[in-house]
Amino acid sequence: MTEDVTEDWLLNEAVRIFQPRTGYRAGLDAVLLAAFLSGDHRTKALELGCGVGGALFPAAWRLNTTHFTGLEREPHMAELARRGATANAVSDRVDVVTGDAAELPSDWQNRFDLVFSNPPYFSHGKIQNPSEGRRHAYMADLPLQDWLKAMLFAACPKGRLVLIHRAGELGEILTYLMSRAGEISVFPIRSSPGEPAKRVIVSGRKGLRRGEIVLHDGLTMYERKGGRDYTAEALAIMAGGPIVLP
Repeated sequence: MTEDVTEDWLLNEAVRIFQPRTGYRAGLDAVLLAAFLSGDHRTKALELGCGVGGALFPAAWRLNTTHFTGLEREPHMAELARRGATANAVSDRVDVVTGDAAELPSDWQNRFDLVFSNPPYFSHGKIQNPSEGRRHAYMADLPLQDWLKAMLFAACPKGRLVLIHRAGELGEILTYLMSRAGEISVFPIRSSPGEPAKRVIVSGRKGLRRGEIVLHDGLTMYERKGGRDYTAEALAIMAGGPIVLP
């Protein structure tokens, strides 16, 4: 193992990832995003901004017949993701492409049945500048609407879009998607009972009629405020189980 890269495990050591020792580290948001996805042997899935594979490999582990493509603009992170694909024995159905969500290949238009993403959360000036290793993961060089536009571009008609983001950006996400997607659902994620949600998973299908937005009860991560005991639902997801909607 090189000095600046660590080998880490997700889903109770079912999935391996390789990531820089310092800077941004793949975490819970990626696992939650992967747990929300569904697909089968016919599904072609794309993750925009896959990083080292924190969501990509848990998704590929659970949806073990789906073909995945991960797009990552940082060459070093993309190379670590390719290394992870080999280590997880999924190279036959997980491709990692070095590229930018702002400049998707023209032949990716209407190509994927499922497009998912964990976009950078903050605009420049909104937070104190993070360290260089974390900057691209946290700071949105591409505005959120343009990120959503890229997801819609790549999704096939009636294809599903899934993203996890800050709950504070829910209004902007819905405003953009409501005229472009249907079957929209919102899944809040809160730290403990009674607390406001800090994250939301938003799902929709490209080009369908708007319809009503479904707001789910969501997921509570910890049994109590300030505690360290995960809820049974959270433990099941971190072990590789899906997020089950009613």
